[in-house]
Amino acid sequence: MKTANTKTLDKYDAIVVGTGISGGWAAKELCEKGLKTLVLERGRMIKHIEDYPTANLDPWDLPNGGTPSRETRERKPKQNRTGFVTNEAHQHFFVDDLKHPYNEDRPFGWIRGYHVGGRSITWGRHSYRLSDIDFEANKKEGIAIDWPVRYNDVEPWYTHVEEYIGVCGENLGLQQLPDQHLLKPMELNCVEKQFKMKVAENMNNRVVTVGRVAHITEGTKPGLGRTSCQYRDRCMRGCPYGAYFSSVSSTLPAAEATGNMILRPNSIVHEIIYDQALGKATGVKVIDAETKKTHIYKAKVIFLCASAVASASILLQSKSERFPNGLGNDSGELGHNLMDHHFLVGATGKMLGFEDKQIKGRPPCGVYIPRFRNLGGESNQETFKRGYGYEGGASRNGLSEIVKELKYGTSLKEAILKPGEWQMGIMAFGETLPNHNNRIYLDYDKKDEWGLPTVTFDAAFGENELAMRKDMQEQAVKMLEAAGCYDIEPYDEKGSMGLGIHEMGTARMGRDPKTSVLNGNNQIHACPNVYVTDGAFMTSSACQNPSLSYMAFTARAANHAAEQLQKGTI
Repeated sequence: MKTANTKTLDKYDAIVVGTGISGGWAAKELCEKGLKTLVLERGRMIKHIEDYPTANLDPWDLPNGGTPSRETRERKPKQNRTGFVTNEAHQHFFVDDLKHPYNEDRPFGWIRGYHVGGRSITWGRHSYRLSDIDFEANKKEGIAIDWPVRYNDVEPWYTHVEEYIGVCGENLGLQQLPDQHLLKPMELNCVEKQFKMKVAENMNNRVVTVGRVAHITEGTKPGLGRTSCQYRDRCMRGCPYGAYFSSVSSTLPAAEATGNMILRPNSIVHEIIYDQALGKATGVKVIDAETKKTHIYKAKVIFLCASAVASASILLQSKSERFPNGLGNDSGELGHNLMDHHFLVGATGKMLGFEDKQIKGRPPCGVYIPRFRNLGGESNQETFKRGYGYEGGASRNGLSEIVKELKYGTSLKEAILKPGEWQMGIMAFGETLPNHNNRIYLDYDKKDEWGLPTVTFDAAFGENELAMRKDMQEQAVKMLEAAGCYDIEPYDEKGSMGLGIHEMGTARMGRDPKTSVLNGNNQIHACPNVYVTDGAFMTSSACQNPSLSYMAFTARAANHAAEQLQKGTI
């Protein structure tokens, strides 16, 4: 992809900050609408296929089978809290905590990747729409503020995104989980099918389906040779087939193909420049990550897509006489209402009767159980509001998978011929209610190596989430029992916010500028040529994985921006 240098033009139609899930979509849509667009990424360049160094390595090709080295653990202690992102197979796609520090009043796991493509290379790929149950919940329950949109406002853009990226799965006709434009579903294995059948037979209002994931299962999709999933389950390393959606294999190449995009990596945006006389933003201030020189780039419209925390940080740093507390912060809500899904609660069990069966291939997803709580009637709960869904699956792995001493000679042969017992597990993902007291703020006394203030987190799960977790665990046990599992082990590893890697809400949308940062088109109320379309805009979290919504809202906002530029209203 074409990259910029310091002699690049300083004036563009549009600037996009960030190259991940949202930034890639903003770049594609704006460029395809004819806007000369500068795309800024604070991290290094990543090229599809070429920069996936571990994509084709087997476990024995990795030092210690991929177990994080001492150096990795020492340099990435906060990234290591997840228990999986610092595996040597993909730790290079996550930040060095020593180089990129942050602060915690209350624990928060800020899991990040600073490179072109961002977390679109490493995301979990589950892709579900929000429903009007989600968009209307705040208003109906008198919690926080009302969303300024409803499902019908976003539905065409969900379809627009799904048709482009490729999402597989099955439609269920559920109000709480709207049907989607889907490719053929991946196949559940024998135990997962048994689990699905038994839950349907024995439990009302529970539906077990295969996960809806952004993987191509038939044909091809736009991008750099994107074709069907090869069932290798090495997704977090980068997919050389482009089978799952990432911005580096799909939207950024589409933007580049227009001839309208200039991509500039190693560009740390830290301030949006506001012109009080014009009543709008005129550009951004950038520090070159390598030379530490400062540049200013100007544009008619700016899209912030740096992630919920990073975008809020940029806005908080963008101070002026008009906005002494940060650009667009008239409401005082900027940086507040931080949300993340709570998870790490569920159960596992063993299942008999399939000893003659084995898994074929390595599918990158298993079962999904849509929300079944607080939907009306018997589903309503007195102890908590909102709901949760489950992700999970079944497998049978012998000890030889985890005990290296068993991988030799006769023991190796026996392990291959005698795989382990079948195990089935489901883990819940629950909605977190918006709370003004869950926030980020900037510490100007603790600065990073570029002289910028560091982010401080002050957030935790609340009483509603804790009450919900009890039901999450209990219902997981009941479903495994209904499916005929034995040796069932429930678990609840509460952990801190952030580990779900679904941070949201720091510049929420709303109808009233007095209580929100953005309007229903993702524009800053008081500075309408700045759009924020990453997780920062979320007014509530729902319980579904949010990335599909980021993409749909971004495409919708880019269309709006192009129309407004043509009319001359921004």
